[in-house]
Amino acid sequence: MAKKSDAQKGAEAEVGAFRKGLGPFVVASESTRMPIVFTNARDPACPIIFANNSLLALTGHHRAELLGESFYSLIADDAETDAVSAIRNAFETRSRIKCEVKCRRKDGNPFWAAVFVHPVFDQDGTVIQYFASFIDLTKHKQEQAHAKMLIDELNHRVKNTLATVQAIVRQALRTDADRQTLRQMIKSRLSALSRSHDLLTREKWKSAGLHEIIHATLAPFKSGDADAERFIISGEPMRFAPKAALDLCIVFNELATNAVKYGALSRVGGKVHIDWKIEPSPQGAQLLLTWRELGGPVVKAPTHRGFGSRVIERGLAHELHGTGHLDYRPEGLVCAMTIPAPETAHG
Repeated sequence: MAKKSDAQKGAEAEVGAFRKGLGPFVVASESTRMPIVFTNARDPACPIIFANNSLLALTGHHRAELLGESFYSLIADDAETDAVSAIRNAFETRSRIKCEVKCRRKDGNPFWAAVFVHPVFDQDGTVIQYFASFIDLTKHKQEQAHAKMLIDELNHRVKNTLATVQAIVRQALRTDADRQTLRQMIKSRLSALSRSHDLLTREKWKSAGLHEIIHATLAPFKSGDADAERFIISGEPMRFAPKAALDLCIVFNELATNAVKYGALSRVGGKVHIDWKIEPSPQGAQLLLTWRELGGPVVKAPTHRGFGSRVIERGLAHELHGTGHLDYRPEGLVCAMTIPAPETAHG
């Protein structure tokens, strides 16, 4: 057995005298669920002369490891200077204090605690010990950090959503459409934005599958089982980050709206084929996605770019960092899109 150091022997002697003098209080301190230590006020290092079972459970120490050690051994090395200075000042001025400070366990892992320090006086009014209690704030701090993260994320989403709404309205106002048509344009695109938000909310705003994005966007364009068969969708599962998912919803809404007005969905029996694949390129993996309409009226290329085509091009080029080409073939419109493949392409 290793020999006890002088500090250890001295600390144990202090504990013995301490127990003898405060008997019932020590018993109560040992059994309480609040972590507690007593320190020797006569020594500037504030050595620990008593630690209850709750404090040992909180820090992972054995009692023999703490007795004789400085109170500051419980404080993390990177604790805030102001908190440590406040505790040190309380010891030096024989005063009480309450503060939050970063502490450390035996294994080195940190934890946050509210520390309450009170001087203990003898019959002559001399401070002989310090009583310090701890309240573990680690879970509270984690919840605070999580709440802040959620608020920051919400603010980010709101800003992105407002930016998207502004872009939708700004582009709509650039057209020479009448008020009723303009109202319908904006309403349709805001509805698509709302559906994409519903989808992402169900996915806890982590990501959204491409199949789910397409189905959620096209849902308003299906009036029954027969209409559901008008959309033929094929491609491997892949997931997009929230911002990309929102932009894709806007793009697919534009294509579907155009198909209802002028293309395959304006006639009974018309169909839309949507498929995609991933191909390598010097710039990295690219997603090649095609929207192909069949069975509609004969298509004629427009004499000028419409609002819908600008929305598609903006969404693909500026938001998704890709390209889009509208091919007005007589048998039906084909929109070929190329965008960087998401990192979760196989998820």
